[in-house]
Amino acid sequence: MSVRQALLALLEEGPRYGYQLRAQFEQRTGATWPLNVGQVYTTLTRLERDGLVEGAGDDGAGHVVYRITEAGSDEVATWFTTPVERAQPPRDELAIKLALAVTVPGVDVGTVIQQQRTATMSALQDYTRLKRRAADGQSREDLAWTLVLDSLVFGAEAEIRWLDHCEARLRRAQLERPEAAPATPAAVEREASR
Repeated sequence: MSVRQALLALLEEGPRYGYQLRAQFEQRTGATWPLNVGQVYTTLTRLERDGLVEGAGDDGAGHVVYRITEAGSDEVATWFTTPVERAQPPRDELAIKLALAVTVPGVDVGTVIQQQRTATMSALQDYTRLKRRAADGQSREDLAWTLVLDSLVFGAEAEIRWLDHCEARLRRAQLERPEAAPATPAAVEREASR
């Protein structure tokens, strides 16, 4: 996630101080990716150093107010018109977990998949409930939050399809090479009792 560009985009609407930027970001994303206020101020310091924002005085309560510079506006425009890179995918903990579970002896991969499917189905139900509630709003912030929820719903649905695919693939692998199938705790117990 690019906190840098997100803060610049919010500053396009007008000068703000760090807490306001944090609140606006979380309001528009439904606090899906909460920002630490320290991260906001560290990012603002770097943006100022890079000439993308400048201090615009204070708000009378001691908060430094920032405004975007022309160079900052150019960076936001470039960000909005440049596709998100997919060449270096982000680390996916679940994919890593399953890749290792298949290769580590004694791991019941079927159980790992089933537990994840249950958790993902629960999250999908939560996202769907939130989406129904959010659909009632008419503001731009409501629309922004609904778009984030759509992304979360589609991601959860895709994860469930992928888990189904993994399960089917493991079954095929066990049928084709039963001797190479990963040992489950139940299988280890049966073998030990012989």
